[in-house]
Amino acid sequence: MKFNTKTIHGGQHHDPAYGAVMTPIYQTTTYAQTTPGGHKGFEYSRSKNPTRSALESAIASIENGNYGMAFGSGLAAIDAVIKLLEPGDEVISTSDLYGGSYRLFTSIFEKFGITFHFVDMGNASNIEKYVTKNTKLIWVETPTNPMLNIIDIKACAVISKKYNLMLAVDNTFATPYLQQPLDLGADIVMHSATKYLGGHSDVVMGVLAVKNKELADKLYFIQNASGAVCGPQDSFLVLRGIKTLHIRVQRHCENGRAIAQYLNKHDKIETVYWPGLENHLNHDIAKEQMKDFGGMLSFTTKGNNYNEAIKIVEKLKIFTLAESLGGVESLAGHPASMTHASIPKKEREKTGVVDSLIRLSVGIEDIDDLIADLEQAIG
Repeated sequence: MKFNTKTIHGGQHHDPAYGAVMTPIYQTTTYAQTTPGGHKGFEYSRSKNPTRSALESAIASIENGNYGMAFGSGLAAIDAVIKLLEPGDEVISTSDLYGGSYRLFTSIFEKFGITFHFVDMGNASNIEKYVTKNTKLIWVETPTNPMLNIIDIKACAVISKKYNLMLAVDNTFATPYLQQPLDLGADIVMHSATKYLGGHSDVVMGVLAVKNKELADKLYFIQNASGAVCGPQDSFLVLRGIKTLHIRVQRHCENGRAIAQYLNKHDKIETVYWPGLENHLNHDIAKEQMKDFGGMLSFTTKGNNYNEAIKIVEKLKIFTLAESLGGVESLAGHPASMTHASIPKKEREKTGVVDSLIRLSVGIEDIDDLIADLEQAIG
């Protein structure tokens, strides 16, 4: 089954009760048993719910995995992965990553004796310098948030296998339509399903997909024991979102390309960060491991002027000034004061998150309207 068909049918079955084509919302906490322990596969909805199970099957299918897990948020999904570790373990992480991930790693898990090394993975060989006998996990985000850096997943997989480490990839920006990390050698793929998988800015959720049963069983145990699960209504919304993922991402990519090219020629713009530009760092790797280059991009104004960046995002009319990304509507953000404010300024600027950086989540509106909006805001 090819990807465009998988988004609609992958891992899905008509409801056995009445033949419903769309998975029903099983808004229930508990299930009748005929005898103690005698049930139809469901006993309590924290452990398992038919709507969530359908979503988890769909996630596994579109990521070419065998097992899927859904959580109450993307950070809850990351939290579950880090709970695979023990005090004294070490993680090698992408240096340029989502501020919430950085906060979770440094403010929560470092207190429990887990050490994180934040490494520039633009050259994957940098990873090996940080491998010790205590290293257990390589955490990769590609494309990264918000600098759109590209990391070679295959090269990371070679290193992870050489040292018997787990490799997890945050695939939120790329989506399974553009990139499938499990096929490139990753052990775990993670998404903030709040973003492109849901696609309509109306649900908060995180998901994981894996191929290995032993690893899946450990994650299912953590999911159930920690209880950070999503509800059936949210599961239904993401299932519905996945069914149009392929056609939405096609338009996101088309619009992203047009806006990147427009900004790249603008005399008031210093640098555009979009993997599809030939001068983008690791553009060749992006061409190899991605089907297209996505609808996320960032740019800086000339002179690294904070006030100029703020003026631009406040003047936008079709682009909404808001956090999050991946919905059908276009959003603009100022990472230094919004999504990445939890990262100390000195650390932010090491990775390029300067005060003039603006991040765009390019939606699926008419491209002429989007470019006109940027034109009037930039001036």
